[in-house]
Amino acid sequence: MRKPFPSLLLLHRLRRRRDADRRYAAAASLTASVADIPVPAAASTGIIRDTLDRVDARELAATPRLYHSLITACAQRKSLDDARAIHAHLAGSQFAGSVFLHNSLIHLYCKCGGVADARRMFDEMSTRDMCSWTSLIAGYAQNDMPDEALGLLPGMLRGRFKPNGFTFASLLKAAGASASSGIGEQIHALTVKYDWHDDVYVGSALLDMYARCGRMDMAIAVFDQLESKNGVSWNALIAGFARKGDGETTLLMFAEMQRNGFEATHFTYSSVFSAIAGIGALEQGKWVHAHMIKSGERLSAFVGNTILDMYAKSGSMIDARKVFDRVDKKDLVTWNSMLTAFAQYGLGREAVTHFEEMRKCGVHLNQITFLSILTACSHGGLVKEGKQYFDMMKEHNLEPEIDHYVTVVDLLGRAGLLNDALVFIFKMPMKPTAAVWGALLGSCRMHKNAKIGQFAADHVFELDPDDTGPPVLLYNIYASTGQWDAAARVRKMMKATRVKKEPACSWVEIENTVHMFVANDDTHPRSEEIYKKWEEISIQIRKAGYVPNTDYVLLHVDEQERQAKLQYHSEKIALAFALINMPLGATIRIMKNIRICGDCHSAFRYISKVFEREIVVRDTNRFHHFSSGSCSCGDYW
Repeated sequence: MRKPFPSLLLLHRLRRRRDADRRYAAAASLTASVADIPVPAAASTGIIRDTLDRVDARELAATPRLYHSLITACAQRKSLDDARAIHAHLAGSQFAGSVFLHNSLIHLYCKCGGVADARRMFDEMSTRDMCSWTSLIAGYAQNDMPDEALGLLPGMLRGRFKPNGFTFASLLKAAGASASSGIGEQIHALTVKYDWHDDVYVGSALLDMYARCGRMDMAIAVFDQLESKNGVSWNALIAGFARKGDGETTLLMFAEMQRNGFEATHFTYSSVFSAIAGIGALEQGKWVHAHMIKSGERLSAFVGNTILDMYAKSGSMIDARKVFDRVDKKDLVTWNSMLTAFAQYGLGREAVTHFEEMRKCGVHLNQITFLSILTACSHGGLVKEGKQYFDMMKEHNLEPEIDHYVTVVDLLGRAGLLNDALVFIFKMPMKPTAAVWGALLGSCRMHKNAKIGQFAADHVFELDPDDTGPPVLLYNIYASTGQWDAAARVRKMMKATRVKKEPACSWVEIENTVHMFVANDDTHPRSEEIYKKWEEISIQIRKAGYVPNTDYVLLHVDEQERQAKLQYHSEKIALAFALINMPLGATIRIMKNIRICGDCHSAFRYISKVFEREIVVRDTNRFHHFSSGSCSCGDYW
């Protein structure tokens, strides 16, 4: 007996199912090609749009899985136009009310930078779940919109949604970015209420939030309470101390991290090098650099930039240049960091050469680039070049900011062109700030111009009455020109407003230990030996031609006492200590918290020649590299 033929209806259904399977396989293949193959953005756009067109032509079946695959592929390419195309297509489909797909779209928009689209998507949703709130909060936090992220918290709680670990991590990230420890503490209380505070990821976000808000006491407390620590929590703590400029504690935490068996990442090294740059601890920096090389960490631009900056700020331009040359795929920050280093050392001509090399290589110049080259021209006395580069900003469609104007005033003022600096200020398209007038006041101190100095000081007092620096500068101008009555009036004003001059201190690193000194310091256990050494140094450099410059003693005393006051400045004591303790031929590196004294500058030039030593001094403005009787600044500082 023959088997009956299948009905036409059954054959039709089988064919439809087979075709649907083929269409689904084609869709999966298309979406996989978008997600997995590194094709150009334009090509990925074409594949996604082609897939949507095939759905419209009913060649492919629209399914939640297909839409989610397209969203995933689009998120990897970060194409906002494609995201909007997928959204529009989904809105006209039978899955328009899918909360899952809407949440995916919110995440997609945020990944593509379309946070406003994500918010509209969120507001239009008739039904939301915890993932909806978390996706938008995370999107705001990741797109540097902390206030908007935190602003969603009250509504979420009113809707009786229970935040999860991802929600808390994003909220804490936003609180840290806004530097609001008050809201951060409230979120901390919520983590305790919902029993998420012991989670290692939430705990790491908590301590990072406190660290970014400068609350290192709370950051340490959270860290100590974590039952399970990970690399993220260690990195957050180390970065917190680095941001506070606490180099010693940063190094201690780095060593403790190693002892606990956690490997350092490029984030760790970046924080540590940044902290070392702040204290100028070259030997410690070299040790961490060697540790990084031994660990196999690649010298990427991200880490290389901080290493370059560390060497430059620790007084080793040779090492900074080596790092620059070895960085793979130099980015704009790499070029700018090297340019800034030249500026800090007063190497104006080298900075100009470097800047022109940037232009030749087609590096995209930004505001920082021009600020660095203007600073280099200012410190190097390159007035013509500085004016040229300031005018060049317009060619690169860059509008000068207030810092650029401050630097040009400094450029003209340092060169003694005080009247030109005044004219430049009056022609500024914006109202001069206290920083602008402060730059002119500093120049008047260099050139002992009391008339313009008083004029500039009056503007600074009006714009920033709380700044303690300008009254000190004005007093120094009058004292250095022998106008003791005027100096006394300024001193009286300083006492009335409780302005105190910052005490000068210098420090030197020897065998991984930092030794700090103040003027006439007798607190060091070896002070007697240090003073005896300086007396020997003083005798030898006087024989070589050094004559104390008593213009830098800003006290109304006789000549003999003025010379005595010069002899025990903090940088001279630090240098004497270094000569006692450092081996012959070793470079001496001294840090100072204010501008180096002019007499000390002269003495150091002679010492570098008589004792055949290289001496590097980092003061608050720049570096001075003394060698064979001359300084890298060319005595222009």
